[in-house]
Amino acid sequence: MLNKLKENKLKIFVAIVVVIGFALIRTFERELFYDPFLVYFDADFQSIPYPLVDNLKLFAGLFFRYSLNSILSLALIYALFQDRDILKFSLLIYSIFLIVFLIAFFIILEYFPEGSWLLFYVRRFLIQPIFILLFIPGFYYQLQKTKK
Repeated sequence: MLNKLKENKLKIFVAIVVVIGFALIRTFERELFYDPFLVYFDADFQSIPYPLVDNLKLFAGLFFRYSLNSILSLALIYALFQDRDILKFSLLIYSIFLIVFLIAFFIILEYFPEGSWLLFYVRRFLIQPIFILLFIPGFYYQLQKTKK
């Protein structure tokens, strides 16, 4: 057991750094990113209209936060699997999801004023590193399956 820990100390170190990075992004989200929806979703958001937002600043903040989370996620994926093909595939998927979710966020924000729950979940995918929770087990399973 100790030998496995010694062999994988770089992977463990990178994983710890990435988790700390995610925690720092979450801790300092109010200082780092323009997001009036942080306060909006803390309130009883179903009964109040969307807050007034500066669309350019909001989308820049969402893009920046998604990018930081994606970079950390990609670093973790590469550290764990050390496979450039997996890294390229992950980068492609993260890029596609960014475009899809930013477009969905804009459409909901502009054309569905009663879609607060939908906006809540689309925004959640943009600001939280949810995909890493799916990708790591998926890639691990795929690698195990190809070894057999």
